[in-house]
Amino acid sequence: MTFDYDLFVIGGGSGGVRAARVAAATGASVALAEESRYGGTCVIRGCVPKKLMVFASEFPAEIQNAQSYGWTVHSGGFDWTAFRTHLHSELDRLEEIYRGLLKNSGVTTYDARARLSDAHTVTLSTGESFTAKHILIATGGAPVRPDMPGAEHSIVSDDIFHLDQLPRSILVVGGGYIACEFACILNGLGVNVTQFYRGAQILRGFDEEARGLVAEDMIENGINLKLGTNIMNIAPDGDGYVVKPTNGSEQRFDKVFFATGRRPSSADLGLEDLGVRLGRNGQIEVDEYSQTAVPSIYAIGDVTDRVNLTPVAIREGMAFVETVFKGNPTPVDHDLIPTAIFTQPEIGTVGLSEEAARDLEPIEVYCTSFRPMKTAFIGSPGRVLMKLVVSQATRRVLGCHIVAPGAGEMIQMAGIAVKMGATKEDFDRVCAVHPTMSEELVTMKAPVRTG
Repeated sequence: MTFDYDLFVIGGGSGGVRAARVAAATGASVALAEESRYGGTCVIRGCVPKKLMVFASEFPAEIQNAQSYGWTVHSGGFDWTAFRTHLHSELDRLEEIYRGLLKNSGVTTYDARARLSDAHTVTLSTGESFTAKHILIATGGAPVRPDMPGAEHSIVSDDIFHLDQLPRSILVVGGGYIACEFACILNGLGVNVTQFYRGAQILRGFDEEARGLVAEDMIENGINLKLGTNIMNIAPDGDGYVVKPTNGSEQRFDKVFFATGRRPSSADLGLEDLGVRLGRNGQIEVDEYSQTAVPSIYAIGDVTDRVNLTPVAIREGMAFVETVFKGNPTPVDHDLIPTAIFTQPEIGTVGLSEEAARDLEPIEVYCTSFRPMKTAFIGSPGRVLMKLVVSQATRRVLGCHIVAPGAGEMIQMAGIAVKMGATKEDFDRVCAVHPTMSEELVTMKAPVRTG
């Protein structure tokens, strides 16, 4: 049987674009369809614009620090409109780069929504249909609003970059990394931020000690964090909204921002009719080679709800090409992935939390928390955390957790050592770089506790 294409990719995010380009480099004929903007969640409405907002939100503290160090600083305040205009210009530039990369790789692109008609046929919203030997679904995910009265009046993470003006006050609902990152961002930009989370502590699933320190610093920085709290309904009130919480009295906010979850974008793709299995949250179920129950159909990235990170989607795309187009069956490696949460301060983490490691085997915990030199000099109470979780039996470092400015940069390097199987003694053999915060990772001699 002959096909129009060797590969048809549905989704123009980082994973789909990388897979399309690398497959085309093997000589395969490749097409890609994207119904929205090229670059996907990460480039257009996620990692990139969020990180630029993180940078913007850090300047007030830096200006204050500069003054404490003796600088005379004059600040006219933050111009949201100017920043937003520059932000969208940058996103437009990055999208054109993605389009150019596909074109230069010989990938045919279609600006249209695609769905599957059968195991080898893709039909576009333009009415065109194409056949392909292999189909790769990389449609990502999207934020969801909870099913509750008034939720339609709220905003989600996709909306935050398009606000006409910054609100004076905002309620952030949620306790995951997206909620906490945006609570810190908006607080840094001068918005009066309240955060509700129904759980006992934010950042569930991360190391308890690390997330506790972040919560303390968020409160110290001015965020009104309310744990064990959810909302029952939202009602418009003039140019704002009245929120009824599960405990306490009604409160009014200019905006309500839900960051309570995301859902794989797998709806209306024609998958279930073909025998592709979907999980409870709508995720496409795949094997270790990203193959679905239908042999010609594969899926990568957030739509599979495995590890929802852009570099992971890219690696999944690369593994797919190795397996399908290079004859080198390559399972996806989801073990020991370094991660950063861009709160203020940041969390950098790789491997097991203390709690998860203790459930598996006897461990030693090496940990220190201290005021870093830069801010201790000016009397700031903020603290940082350096922590290693070590196997008693093998001496391997099972987890590394950092809470500090620049933790994301530090954990990338620490992640190499942990991925290689470094032991505590390997860390000890490394000479410290002084004076730095990260030198504590190689100078902690005695465990603070065992378990």
